[in-house]
Amino acid sequence: MPSHSAIALPLSALLCLIASLMLSGCAAPSSHWPATRDLPSQSGPPDPLVRFNGQRVASPEEWARDRRPELKKLFQHYMYGFLPPVPDRIQFVNQGIFTDLLGGKATMKLIDIQAGPEGAPKIQLMLIVPNQRRGPVPVFLAMNFCGNHALLSDPRVPLTTGWLYDSCKGCENGRATEAGRGSQAMDWPLSDIIDRGYALAAFCSTDIDSDRKDVSDGVYAWLSRYWKDPSIAAPANRGTIAAWAWGFHRCVDYLVRDPDIQRQQIAAVGHSRNGKTALLAAALDERIGLAIPHQAGCGGSAPSRGKIGESVERINTAFPHWFNARFKEFNTETDRLPFDQHALVALCAPRPVLFSNAAEDQWANPSGQFDMLKAADPVYKFLGASGLQSETPPPLGQLSPGRLGYYIREGKHSMTAGDWQVFLKFADAHFRSGQ
Repeated sequence: MPSHSAIALPLSALLCLIASLMLSGCAAPSSHWPATRDLPSQSGPPDPLVRFNGQRVASPEEWARDRRPELKKLFQHYMYGFLPPVPDRIQFVNQGIFTDLLGGKATMKLIDIQAGPEGAPKIQLMLIVPNQRRGPVPVFLAMNFCGNHALLSDPRVPLTTGWLYDSCKGCENGRATEAGRGSQAMDWPLSDIIDRGYALAAFCSTDIDSDRKDVSDGVYAWLSRYWKDPSIAAPANRGTIAAWAWGFHRCVDYLVRDPDIQRQQIAAVGHSRNGKTALLAAALDERIGLAIPHQAGCGGSAPSRGKIGESVERINTAFPHWFNARFKEFNTETDRLPFDQHALVALCAPRPVLFSNAAEDQWANPSGQFDMLKAADPVYKFLGASGLQSETPPPLGQLSPGRLGYYIREGKHSMTAGDWQVFLKFADAHFRSGQ
């Protein structure tokens, strides 16, 4: 079990680092970008290969040097909010290694990730790897709603300590109980994942920030206390999806050090709001080799423009904490957004991305999601990579496994064991195509 502990900076130095990151390096000052009302109206998705100043990107080098960093800043400035800074101090604490999981087929590692000085949020990462392996294996990294203990019935997995949804089985007064163990196991086919030679790494969203519009009890609350700026944790401005993406990145910090994991083959996967997060995490961190945002919808894989499915105004009203305050200014003027979600996919290029959907989940706008893949396809081609395999969506139940993949099945908004078979097939097509 590898461990890592960087030398901690004094608190004063940490605050200076946070301030500099928030105000310069990874976050452009507010005056750098126009006010929402001054942005031009664009009825269709803006060309991702045209820079904010109107100049067309002339080469892959210019894309990497100028346009890609610009898009990352635009998304954070106008929509998601800026991710918390990369911690100057991170520790990985081994809480247990168990080699007898799934009848001896797998080993479970329980790792606490302490990302920052005392008082910073602690992530409980559960990593399950196949025992029959010839070397490092690819891994699915997934954030869950109800805690790692809900994924399998094993008393050695700690109960999640943060706030949970009332919809989580065994949840009482917002807290996990023993009754929730294994309650979602049917939707997380661990045995199939292990038999196919993959590992699964999982953590719970509440470790980073609980999904409550009126309460911030995670990383932004911690930063606001130390930076003495309560606006960071303000419900309408804190950008919880960005915080969760930061959590993905801290888990990647561990996974790239674990000798059992193929560090170039980390796949970020998530369903619904977790899918929005998985896509953002992959767009902003090239260490993630593949992204599967499943039924991610508005604010994730579906376009912000248009009138099908959930609207920007609706999502900002129902979940004001997911995005920053500026995104609310586009509620009735989405045509002024200087990007659409195809540009988030473009930030993943040339890495594989799969959009998966369900026919009855029109709230997530499956057809609009395919349009986003089509609009991202020119960037993949520009970088010399293959993209979509077809100009039209595949039939129900049939995977289009191109670098830009698409899948739609019968059914409703859910993540099932059957969906995992598609995820595995897509990962095989790209992680193992040369084997």
